[in-house]
Amino acid sequence: MSAAGMRCPTCGSTNIVDDDLYSQAQLVCVDCGSVVSEGVLANDPVGGSDVSFSRTTAVAKRPCTNLIKGQQRVKAICRILMVNREIEDLSQTYYKMAYEHKAFLKVSLQKKEILTGCCVLLSCRQLNWPITVGTISCLLDADSMAVGAIYQEMVKNLSIEAPIINVTDVIEAHCHEYKISSLDVPEELAENSRDLTKRAVALVELAADSWIVTGRKPIPIMMAATYLAWQSLKPNKHRLKFSLDKFCQVAKVKKLKSAMKRVAEIKEVLCKLGKEIPWVRETVTPDNVIQLVECILQNRYALLRRAMRTHEDALLEESQASCAEAPPEGTASSQISECADQTPITSFVKQNGSNSDGKEKPGDVDYNPRVLPEHSDTRESQNPPPNWGKRVLFAPPCVINAKKRRAVQPEHTDVTGDEEISDSEIDSYIRTPQEARDFALMQQMLSLSDSAKS
Repeated sequence: MSAAGMRCPTCGSTNIVDDDLYSQAQLVCVDCGSVVSEGVLANDPVGGSDVSFSRTTAVAKRPCTNLIKGQQRVKAICRILMVNREIEDLSQTYYKMAYEHKAFLKVSLQKKEILTGCCVLLSCRQLNWPITVGTISCLLDADSMAVGAIYQEMVKNLSIEAPIINVTDVIEAHCHEYKISSLDVPEELAENSRDLTKRAVALVELAADSWIVTGRKPIPIMMAATYLAWQSLKPNKHRLKFSLDKFCQVAKVKKLKSAMKRVAEIKEVLCKLGKEIPWVRETVTPDNVIQLVECILQNRYALLRRAMRTHEDALLEESQASCAEAPPEGTASSQISECADQTPITSFVKQNGSNSDGKEKPGDVDYNPRVLPEHSDTRESQNPPPNWGKRVLFAPPCVINAKKRRAVQPEHTDVTGDEEISDSEIDSYIRTPQEARDFALMQQMLSLSDSAKS
């Protein structure tokens, strides 16, 4: 700021400015640098001149280095997954919230890196973008169990409602990972992604109806369904010869170990339903069932009902035959009728169709619907079956392959010598009269043998 009406006494210049860099204001000549006048401390205000804090020692607050790296990692994952801008911004917001939360302040850098993928997963699920934990685990090169645990912890600490997705919601995105288009593989092996997704979704729904999906990881099931869908769309000799390993190599995806077990389980269900097709005369095996997949999926519900009915009829005949062979002649008829009453079909008919012949009316007998179930429950509790999953057509995997429970081993307590001795144990230590006589005789014989030797 120039001072008007003043002249430098040294050079006579009028270009004089205020220099307030220091605590005491001065008038300085710009041309020669001479100090024209110095301010007096007594003339300054009591608090001194007003100088902003940022002009002295303040530094602009910058985010933490790990926070910057984490946000860059979130952006990189979003770019790899090719999500929209909204998901990317929401993922960075969630990561900043989680990073500043007290639950994630003192955690390892590896956990913070997994946290970046969890934020992207949460944002994708909230905005209806299909993605799985296995995809995030692959991008982060981390264990899926660790990713799932950190994801649950983040959702709980941030109090965010995360929607639960189904396997069929993400299978479309999963099928796009397989490079089996006409640009990548020969024509006899190429398949349209839309047709492949539609067939794979139908197979996954069939697997869900037959309890295969229950308690299982989704990625192996989707891989097995995609492989079987690819084979069944054009079941020629080229595709039927392909194993799951070779298919994964051609499609440029990483094979999972448990996917082969899921393939065998889905084929087993397809065989059970394929046997119920009336116009199929040949024996249905896992080797030729692929050619019947389209027909099975079109008539899925009818074949499921028919297979369940056939299985129940077979169980009824088996129970009647076993009851007819075991008992003697006098009690054979009564036990056969009793075994027939225990089967689910006959018990249902007996309860619901007892009045069909017109001999019994509702008023003739006091019918209590709770009496029969209580009796059957008591009988089942007294004689529980070893594994009821072996007796039904479809059952959850945890029932069919039930783990054997280990017998509870009694804990061995250290003997200190201060324990109380029971009366029965004391009686076992007391010699009977016969034992006392035998002991005295033995003592006498030993003494005679010692004296003879001497």
